Amino acid sequence: QVQVVESGGGLVQAGGSLRLSCTASGMTGDDYAMGWFRQAPGKEREGVSCTTWSGIRIYYESSVKGRLTISRDIVKNTVYRQMNRLKPEDTAVYYCEAPGYCSGDLRLADFDYWGQATQLAVSS
Repeated sequence: QVQVVESGGGLVQAGGSLRLSCTASGMTGDDYAMGWFRQAPGKEREGVSCTTWSGIRIYYESSVKGRLTISRDIVKNTVYRQMNRLKPEDTAVYYCEAPGYCSGDLRLADFDYWGQATQLAVSS
């Protein structure tokens, strides 16, 4: 059974940093892809980044490029996203989605499951 859990959100001041975690279980295959999406109030869900578990392919949405660092804990089966220099426009509900296909298009339709999301609010 596939399970995907996003965690680590909170309230942060603009310019600050926050690390979000995504833990996936029940995945098959050695190098599945995980996607990260967000939905701001009144807007559609958009792609933020995606990575294959090995890290061979990683893509970033242009607004987070240079501010987002991805790392992984193999033992915990968890991918971490460190967001720096946060902006009020980063305020959204963040979803981790897996498994799927990671490409520069960051398409929601390329991923199969999403689970519990987390809220990030950035104050100005």
